[in-house]
Amino acid sequence: MKHKAPTYAAVLVVLVLTWNVSKNVRQGARQLLGVRSVEQIKVKVQPETSSPKCGLSRFCPPQHFAVYVRSGAADVVGPKICFDGQIIMSHVLNNVGPGLNIVVINGVNGAVDKSGYLNMKDGVPEEILAYLKAIKSGDMVIVASFDDATTKLTEEMKGIFVNMGSTLITSLRYRDNWVFVGRGRAGNISSFEKRAANQRENNAYEEWPAAVEVGGCFPATA
Repeated sequence: MKHKAPTYAAVLVVLVLTWNVSKNVRQGARQLLGVRSVEQIKVKVQPETSSPKCGLSRFCPPQHFAVYVRSGAADVVGPKICFDGQIIMSHVLNNVGPGLNIVVINGVNGAVDKSGYLNMKDGVPEEILAYLKAIKSGDMVIVASFDDATTKLTEEMKGIFVNMGSTLITSLRYRDNWVFVGRGRAGNISSFEKRAANQRENNAYEEWPAAVEVGGCFPATA
């Protein structure tokens, strides 16, 4: 039995050498791939799991903000305004009201400056006009109507929205639904706008038309 001991030792040495060679080959392959572990390869090929902001169908490119806005439905369900993934105003948040629900945003950095509603039924026209005049050039303006947006709406107010890029504000009538995204004093026509006319024969809710909505990627101020 004494002569078998060297045989076991030889076998052990061979096994150790084989394991070391295999280990070095695997490490060399990993270095060629430029990663530290197999787990890192898996991480690199994992698909994007997050969703586009504000329920949009696509991700917005750099220097663009995700926007979704929906008008109110009759005088029952309030409007909804979502900006860059955050719901700013909605019926659920209980911060909407009759008239024009409006969010003013810094067009460069996307910071929300102010939000609220301009009561176009019982509000003071001078105060509403002063609010609109205070919107700075380049500010993003998101608007959604609720109930009625025209009782206190003057031609001067309409002119301010026209300068923001609206083409439908001048034709807005009693209880029409309207949504709009524009830019303060930009002068360029906005494609983020929609109107539903109050026509009893076509209305969705007897005295009110169907809600309208727009959404997409709005460019930041250059």
